[in-house]
Amino acid sequence: MRALLCTRLGGAEDLAVETLPDAVPGPGEALVRITVAALNFFDTLIIAGRYQVKPELPFSPGGEACGVVEALGEGVEGLTVGERVVVHVTYGTCRERIVVPADRLTPVPEGVSDEQAAGLSITYGTTLHALRDRAALQPGEMLAVLGASGGVGLAAVELGLLMGARVIACASSEEKLAVARDHGAAETLVYDPVTLRDDLKALTGGEGVDVVYDAVGGPYAEPALRALAWKGRFLVIGFAAGDIPKLPLNVVMLKGVDVQGVHWGAFVERERAAHQDNQRRLLAWAAEGRLTVRIHGTYPLDAYEEALGLLSRREAVGKVLLRP
Repeated sequence: MRALLCTRLGGAEDLAVETLPDAVPGPGEALVRITVAALNFFDTLIIAGRYQVKPELPFSPGGEACGVVEALGEGVEGLTVGERVVVHVTYGTCRERIVVPADRLTPVPEGVSDEQAAGLSITYGTTLHALRDRAALQPGEMLAVLGASGGVGLAAVELGLLMGARVIACASSEEKLAVARDHGAAETLVYDPVTLRDDLKALTGGEGVDVVYDAVGGPYAEPALRALAWKGRFLVIGFAAGDIPKLPLNVVMLKGVDVQGVHWGAFVERERAAHQDNQRRLLAWAAEGRLTVRIHGTYPLDAYEEALGLLSRREAVGKVLLRP
């Protein structure tokens, strides 16, 4: 089988497509033929050795995919050969076939395309975990989404709307904000670290936002924290801006706010049943047409440099997919 491999840490130019022997599933495992693999911003970090998860070399990037079950190992129940499934792992999906534990697979319902299913697991899974399990977002609350045009940002806009919140989408250009408006954002804001606090306050009549969903970090985090209302919640999703911010704890104390870490990978490992429930809920919403996973583009496996470049330059509007 063909696989995109990271054999030395670096950038996309350091990867290569190579041929590997086909794998055989062991007890409790399934062999899945990948139809579409989805890339995320963290893939640009993991291949550079700058992510919290550091796989042994060589490895394939890609933490989510859609595929077809080709074989089942001993003891696997609840899956059938030929069934379409979502694959949710930390890395390894950018290849033609993958062997994974069966509990890392979720059946895909009719009406959900391979492309939609491939891009649903991590971005929407992270976001549902953040908004429902961590922040306990309530109908009528104000949700500010930083980086609202990226994969997790658009997921936050959509899921915030589904959960009854009023969403303020923040991004770096009007072009990106137009996409957020298409996904239901009530308010949009081209953000600037200098004015972000005051701008968010103004959009909430001076009250402040109830929840900040921060996938950007860098210079945007502190002003967004300062824009929180009393007992607001600040969700730490990621650091697309590059720098990990240091938040002033006096603001946390004075406003009575909660700073909540969102580590979806650890949640998947530690709370398998809750994760599976979230995955089934997301796929059901997609089947009902209530979620629309925006696809930036689908590329052949050999175009991995172009695909990863879109993410590293933060040019992607929606999901970037590879088709092995």
